[in-house]
Parts: sequence; C-alpha cells; structure tokens
Amino acid sequence: MKIDENLLLSHGAVYEDYQAKNHIFFAGDTPKYYMQIIKGSVELYDYLDYGKEVTVGILSAGNSLVASLLFTDYPYPMNAIAKTDCTLLKLDKMSLLTLVKSDYNIGLRIFERLSSDLFYYYSMQRIIAEKQPVSKIKGLLDYYKELNGIKLGNVFQVPLTRQEIANMIGLRVETVVRIVKKMEQKHMLEIKERKIFY
Repeated sequence: MKIDENLLLSHGAVYEDYQAKNHIFFAGDTPKYYMQIIKGSVELYDYLDYGKEVTVGILSAGNSLVASLLFTDYPYPMNAIAKTDCTLLKLDKMSLLTLVKSDYNIGLRIFERLSSDLFYYYSMQRIIAEKQPVSKIKGLLDYYKELNGIKLGNVFQVPLTRQEIANMIGLRVETVVRIVKKMEQKHMLEIKERKIFY
C-alpha cells in the first residue's frame, strides 16, 4: 500500500534513512509508526527455536512495513532490516489513525493491503507445508510470478537469491541450489548469469 508522500508529510511524517544491514525494528518492539518505503528494500525475518533464520517477507519501494500492527496492541513478531540502503517515510501511530478517520480512501487502501498480506501468509503457509522441496520452490516461484502479474507461459527474473528462497520456505540453501539445478535440467526454469528465470 502506498499513501501519497505529500499527504503523509502534511500530517507530520518525516524521512529517515537506513544503511544496508541496519535494523529498523526488532521482534518485541512496540509499533509506533506507519513506515512507507520510499527507496530501497527491507527484509522481515525471524529465528526459529533452533536458531535458523526465516525470511517472512522482502518489501520494496511503495510498500508499508507491517501497518496492520498499528491497529492492535501486539508487538512486532519479527525483525526488520534494511536489505539495501533505504529511505522510509515515518508517521506516528496517532497521526495515521487521525488520517484514516478523516479519509475513507486511506482506510480502504489499508484494508486492501491487509487483505493482500493475509493472502501472502495463507499462500506461504501452504507452500511451507509441501513435503517435496521441488513443490516448495515451484510454489514460491508461482506465487512471485502471480504477484508480479506475469501471465502463464511468460518468463520473469525471480527477484530472490537462493539463500532468500531457502529462508522463506524452510530449506537449506544447499538443497535449494541442488533442486534449482534439477529444475533447470527438466526445463522448468532457466539460469542465466546466476539469476533464476521462471
């Protein structure tokens, strides 16, 4: 969801820059700001009990960071780190709530974003539940293809590294590398200059 920058600024939002690998928030922190990515990308991640890192999502410019939690009293259930150098536009929670109350369209767009987020989590839950690694990887690639509006039969460059794929679906990176190679041999995808095209 993207709210017009000028509208956010007129309600008191401020720009904040983060260098790559700097944390934006940690699991357990209290959500206090609506945060919209202006440039760069942010990774949402958490750790399983045995220490394995799990990527919850990777967000780019135009997306907001877990805005749904501003409507609850729950803390962040994950960490957010700048994947690249990035700029966020931050608006405090009370100002966002005032904006939502005064502008029906903003509230509707937040509702649409929450629906998209739920669709993502339902999709990921199904993908992670798959038993076969090839089904997990294919499911994730299909999801990203649909998310990017790519029609069946058309090829697109997957915007994820093998490590990110592994972190998102609970596999070891070595398994992802091996399965992607097998998928290439079966003409399910192509690899060009280490990039995956699906």
